[in-house]
Amino acid sequence: MEQKFKLAVIQLRTELDKQLTMDKAQRMIAEAAKNGAAVVVLPEMWNCPYSKKYFHPFANAENGESTDAMSRWAKKNGVILVGGSVPERCGKVLYNTCFVFDENGEQIAKHRKVHLFDVDIEGGVRFKESNSFASGNEITVFDTRFGKMGVMVCFDIRFPELARAEANRGAQVIFCPAQFNMTTGPRHWELSIRARAMDNELYFVGASAARYENFDYECWGHSTVASPFGMVLASCDEKEQILYCDIDLGEVASVRRQLPTFLHLREDVYNVAK
Repeated sequence: MEQKFKLAVIQLRTELDKQLTMDKAQRMIAEAAKNGAAVVVLPEMWNCPYSKKYFHPFANAENGESTDAMSRWAKKNGVILVGGSVPERCGKVLYNTCFVFDENGEQIAKHRKVHLFDVDIEGGVRFKESNSFASGNEITVFDTRFGKMGVMVCFDIRFPELARAEANRGAQVIFCPAQFNMTTGPRHWELSIRARAMDNELYFVGASAARYENFDYECWGHSTVASPFGMVLASCDEKEQILYCDIDLGEVASVRRQLPTFLHLREDVYNVAK
């Protein structure tokens, strides 16, 4: 099994014109593949402006326009595509959903955001995602030619139980498409990524959207990749760009030999989901 690959995080700015965004995503994924990326990640709500009034108009069913496009892009460019998230319509219900496609364009995973972003931060953002979306209830780990990987979406990162459950299921990389805001982003974004990587001794990829200044919701940007030792390997600013990082999954086993955390879990004392 291959252990080394180049990762590309597409820090995309979502436009009000959906076709413009789709065209831009297609170009950036093609550029990443041309530059040697084998795994490409899109941000949360990459195809839809992050505002309540756009979620329903921009939503599509599981086999809709955006998922069809991601499947084509993955196959055409020969990449594993972690499709950020899109508003997925299921009957009358919407989910904030990440679809994952392999190099042949086959869907290999689907993660519906488990923890919905319902917050009222004093002096900061007020947002109630549960007014628009239903929550998922699955722990998502999938197989690739490089090994097992996991995915979560944005607010899911704040629940270490979910990351540990994915690690226990064999994930060596966890992807987190996200849009942290301008209050929590500067304070908690990098910290959370490094903490989840360090706690579980795996690679953690925070894939943010680019900032859309003066829009209804401004995200922090600053996509970041952390190593199994909890160190930042790659990061960027808030602007639209592609962030690259070389991944060596041999480092997961190496760090776990040096710091054998998983050999010392006390499940007789606390309950760790498996």
